[in-house]
Amino acid sequence: MSDLKNSAIEAHYYRERLSEDILKRLGELGVDLKHVRRSDIAAVDEFHVRGAEVSRELAERAGLHGAKLLDVGCGLGGPCRMLADEFDCQVVGVDLSGEFIRTARKLSDLVGLSEKTEFLQCDATSLPFADASFDAVWTQHVQMNIERKDAFYGEISRVLKPGGKFIYYDIFKLGPEPITYPVPWADNPDISFLQPASHMSEILLELGMKSQEKTDQTKKGIEFFERVLQKIAASGPPKLGLNVLMGSETKVKITNLVNGLKEKKIQLQSGCFIR
Repeated sequence: MSDLKNSAIEAHYYRERLSEDILKRLGELGVDLKHVRRSDIAAVDEFHVRGAEVSRELAERAGLHGAKLLDVGCGLGGPCRMLADEFDCQVVGVDLSGEFIRTARKLSDLVGLSEKTEFLQCDATSLPFADASFDAVWTQHVQMNIERKDAFYGEISRVLKPGGKFIYYDIFKLGPEPITYPVPWADNPDISFLQPASHMSEILLELGMKSQEKTDQTKKGIEFFERVLQKIAASGPPKLGLNVLMGSETKVKITNLVNGLKEKKIQLQSGCFIR
């Protein structure tokens, strides 16, 4: 991916002084900043459909207890901390956004998980790790921003140990019609690179990986965001939620995403491949 496109993607997700803003909001909610729990930040630190609920489901289904794991496109590191805390994983998270990485480190420090989580800023198509470094690789809602799918999945395959698991939860193109922008991952088509799930499968199979399972998550995703929109309509955006990351267009971004799912232009799918 070109430096220009990388810069545009990083700019899309950039929120100035993000960690400081989250701390301020926690204080306004009455949270003791000397004793912050993971549950106190769960509403904001998992930037994907269904949040912590689906992350836990995926981890349990894949049997990740005690794994050395890489989270590609880790965002604020919520899944990394969940995997470290509840599944005894040693986790490395990487993301293109420097502000996300800075915030992820601060949040891990805040909840006492900095020894089991590490965060690095890098391009997902050029990972700074040796071959066969991880028992599992995990990614959620990332590849929509990545044009070079072959390089992305090639790097994931390369850093997995033989027999290692690749767990994904992502948004894929389904129908021929274009979606309406803005959506959470892009304000316009310039940084959105949607492909069918079959395209990912073809690449991974060519790399010698085997599909273990896949699950259509679309219905649950629609139900989740309909509840979110109902709450916003009833009482406005929450003090601490995904609106902190999506800004003033949170409602329209979520609405466009839900409409795309309902109109079968896109789908939510999770699954697991074995190296």
